[in-house]
Amino acid sequence: MPTPFDQSTYQVRLDWGVEGLGRLAPADVVVVVDVLRFSSTVADAVAAGATVSLADAGEWSRNGAAVAAAAERATVLLGSVRNAGAVARAIAVEQERRQARTSVAVIAAGELDSTGGLRFAVEDHLGAGAVIAALTDLGIDHTAPDAAVAAEGFRALRRALRHMLSASGSAREIAVGVPATDRMTAAGLRPTTATEAAELDAIDAVPVLRDGVFLAFA
Repeated sequence: MPTPFDQSTYQVRLDWGVEGLGRLAPADVVVVVDVLRFSSTVADAVAAGATVSLADAGEWSRNGAAVAAAAERATVLLGSVRNAGAVARAIAVEQERRQARTSVAVIAAGELDSTGGLRFAVEDHLGAGAVIAALTDLGIDHTAPDAAVAAEGFRALRRALRHMLSASGSAREIAVGVPATDRMTAAGLRPTTATEAAELDAIDAVPVLRDGVFLAFA
């Protein structure tokens, strides 16, 4: 039964974390946005021709990987500032393949605090907004209010992306040092830096989850 918070009347929806994904009506496509650093790093790896297993990613990403695992019944894409335009184009391709209106849930991963609670992450709000704005530019623009606010926030701040991301709490935490960095390196991945994560449409690669593995959408 529809709820006031499921955004089911809109094609493009936005919520936060695993709980947010469960709150939304089921969508055809789920875009996981974890800018620092899950979605950015996996997108860079896929752009370089690599694949990344979801199980391995779960060893160094508590939030983004958990959302992706919870969304496996949908087509799961990873979105970020770095590939926002490419993600929007992939969704347009998916809609063309389906020959039907395709619903999209954009899930900002946020950050998990020491108690396991979800914390707002400015970089994920901007990354989600970048993807939603790119969808709007392609005419996929029937957006829920939550999604529209993120898109317009991104448009207003796009010239300040580098500052916003590098000054975020997540970037400062990474600069101090977090265990995930060593785990990513041990897995053969080069973590995307905060400066790189702020580069709009730097790459065309879109990771899609197929049989537990992220590979390039085609």
